[in-house]
Amino acid sequence: MSNSNNLFVKFKNMPVDSIIKTVIVATILCFVCSMVVSFAAVNLKEIQDVNKTLDKQKNILQVAGVYYNGMDVQKTFASFQPAVVDLNTGKFTDKFDPLSFDDKKAAQDPLLSISLKEDPALIGRRTNYATIYLLKKDDGTLDKVILPIHGYGLWSTLYGFIALEKNCNDIFGLQFYQHAETPGLGAEVDNPKWKAQWNGKKLNNDKGDLMIQITKVKKDPNHDIDALAGATLTSNGVDNLVKFWMGEAGFKKFLNNFKDGLA
Repeated sequence: MSNSNNLFVKFKNMPVDSIIKTVIVATILCFVCSMVVSFAAVNLKEIQDVNKTLDKQKNILQVAGVYYNGMDVQKTFASFQPAVVDLNTGKFTDKFDPLSFDDKKAAQDPLLSISLKEDPALIGRRTNYATIYLLKKDDGTLDKVILPIHGYGLWSTLYGFIALEKNCNDIFGLQFYQHAETPGLGAEVDNPKWKAQWNGKKLNNDKGDLMIQITKVKKDPNHDIDALAGATLTSNGVDNLVKFWMGEAGFKKFLNNFKDGLA
């Protein structure tokens, strides 16, 4: 006990600018801070996961046009039917529970994904399975199909959803729930006026060719979306990711099957 007291007294009597004293204080401070951060990370993880899930559900409700402030997100989200799609066959699969299947993790699993040779969306790997959401009307008939999309912009990977009408060709809306694009420029993907342009646009022409595009010069009112001012690379990124996921490597096979009742 006396030795401990002597050590404390010696430490206390060290000059304030002593290198040894500075190192000891810094070490103790770092240890305490790391313990606090670790404790918070472990104990708040469950709350963070719940909040992430709620935010994702809120974005699905928003892109489907059924969200309003103050609503019970979880209760309303229960009207959506999640389902897992096999992108290679273009059909639904019951291999996974759609309530727990994680598309992002699957994209990093070599057994559940493929490495892309042609990668316009710059995602590296594409999951073989994806969770989609079907919005039903009160009478049980289909209202909208919500598909997950993601791809690289200027600074980040943008994650979002595209909502299609029941004909699987008319776009109802597009929304991103996660990205780190430049505020005031690329982040204008969140601008309600820009997002409103997507409503009523068509993915394909009458021949089934994918025609939707983001362009600086709009010529086709059925398929063209205005590029974001001052954000060429973000605009190109969104254009590429939408074309990828709505094309042959993405959901096109499924959408054709679903439309024809073959999914």
